[in-house]
Amino acid sequence: MNQLNTNKNISRPDDFYAELLAAHEGLSKAESDAFNARLILLLANHIGDKDILSEALKAAKAG
Repeated sequence: MNQLNTNKNISRPDDFYAELLAAHEGLSKAESDAFNARLILLLANHIGDKDILSEALKAAKAG
């Protein structure tokens, strides 16, 4: 069984963060929330492993 990787694993994380912020520019709160939901669902679909996704939900809730 795979495990959730919580180690730093994004190449050029600062560039990705800047791109993420730019994607939200000009969006209302509701549009930003909808964008985040779509992004989460796209990434969850890419991961595809229900156990990993459940582990991620628990880790995110725990902070």
